[in-house]
Amino acid sequence: MKKFFPSIFVLFLLVAVGCKQKEATEKTITATNSIRYADGFELYEYKNFSVLKVTRPWPGATENLTYILKKNAVAIPDSLSKFPTISVPIKSVLVTSTTHLPALEILDELTALKGFPGLDYISSDLVRAKIEAGSIREIGKNETLNTEIVLDVDPDVLVAFGMDGNNQVLNTLEKSGIQVVYNGDWAEQTPLGKAEWIKFFGALFNKGDVAERTFTTIENNYKETLEKISTAKTKPTVVSGAMYQDVWYLPQGQSWAAVFFNDAQADYLWKSSEGTGSLSLSFEAVYDRAKNADFWINPAQFETLAQLKKANPHYANFEAFKNKEVYSFVGKKGKTGGVLFYELGPTRPDLVLKDLISIIHPEIFPDYQRTFYERLQ
Repeated sequence: MKKFFPSIFVLFLLVAVGCKQKEATEKTITATNSIRYADGFELYEYKNFSVLKVTRPWPGATENLTYILKKNAVAIPDSLSKFPTISVPIKSVLVTSTTHLPALEILDELTALKGFPGLDYISSDLVRAKIEAGSIREIGKNETLNTEIVLDVDPDVLVAFGMDGNNQVLNTLEKSGIQVVYNGDWAEQTPLGKAEWIKFFGALFNKGDVAERTFTTIENNYKETLEKISTAKTKPTVVSGAMYQDVWYLPQGQSWAAVFFNDAQADYLWKSSEGTGSLSLSFEAVYDRAKNADFWINPAQFETLAQLKKANPHYANFEAFKNKEVYSFVGKKGKTGGVLFYELGPTRPDLVLKDLISIIHPEIFPDYQRTFYERLQ
């Protein structure tokens, strides 16, 4: 018994220590959210895994969607085992919004892109080349994805966006074993908040360092531009939007577009309106306040002054129209009609801001070549 007792004691000690270490690990494992501007997702990075928490997959969402991104064949804490686990870096992906594409291009992961719903909407030359080469498949429409093609592609991840959580096709795909991860970049209402979603893709591809460097560059460019425009001595007035049927739609005061106008040192005439969506006004209400506005920016889908006047002859009575100070981004398109701004603008707010300043305060960037905006002819 004297010889046997030490062995039992050592075994008991090892088990006890192991249990204590596991208990301590699960209790003490902590990380800080690395996301600084976006309020639609959070990212917590640990040694061998990350926790990606999408806090607003769509407006009005009441629950978070949490995904565990696991590196290599490592164990994760039991407390996280209830969440979907994804091995990273992923090797293949389907995305469903053109706003997802610049991140793949920046991260040099276009070879992982296997399909997209509505290929004609894509403007990127690099992506279009891969489409023409047959390496990216058409997968239908976001609301009604072609389940047969998606299942045939069998991607590591399908990055989706939703107006709510009731997309039956996505629910069916999940039940069939397709890992769906929701991306809510479109619901962000600040320029840098939208741009920071590049870190979402950085986490999926295990390229968080590249995503962080890229975002920091964009952030610094944006802040430097804000510093330059802070010396502007005037705030020219701006009207936006246009009529659709009998209603004039224009951005509310806390919307993404309105934030850009404010940062560009413009006096957006509806800056005091509450909300992050669109205002719905009559022509008379807009004309009464904005007939003498210095600039008309983003006049809906119109690409020329002639189109504007044909749609509504009263548009020609605005001073901005008379002075040919009407600007839009819809003219910059890819080979098949995809609008560049919709694709790249959310990821590059620094370029959007410079474009707007070059319009509203041309003295700040006198020789600047705009990326998105053009004067309507």
